[in-house]
Amino acid sequence: MRGLLGVAALVLAVGSEAGAADVYGPEQTVDAFHAALAMGDTKAVAALLTDKAVIFEEGGVERTKAEYSAHHLPADAAFAKVVRMSTARRFGDHGSGLAWVASEGRMKGSYKGKRIDRLTTETMVLQETSAGWKIVHIHWSSAEAPKHAIPAD
Repeated sequence: MRGLLGVAALVLAVGSEAGAADVYGPEQTVDAFHAALAMGDTKAVAALLTDKAVIFEEGGVERTKAEYSAHHLPADAAFAKVVRMSTARRFGDHGSGLAWVASEGRMKGSYKGKRIDRLTTETMVLQETSAGWKIVHIHWSSAEAPKHAIPAD
């Protein structure tokens, strides 16, 4: 619970443009992105993206923050508010002002009357800026969870 409160505080700070590079690192930025998405705070989500952010999802692409914000971001936020996401593994590295964070997880719940149970992979590339770590690229992929998959927490 304490970690969730910290991420929520970070989301509020980012939403009010108070976050600084010294406050959080790449993994915390990824956590803040997901927390803002789950809260439906599209302004905080957008604040964590560079203007030239590129988002790959299931074979589609949005080439800027403005394009993502105008198209898939509202639907992604609505989805994240009702479908539970869990992270099973995370790893990454950073240096010279760039970082990458790769996550494996699961999404489970229902959305618009449809049952959701999918294994997920995510890669985020981040750049260190004067305003903190910002996401420059997201690559999301998922597949239907096999019947024998370990249940989400």
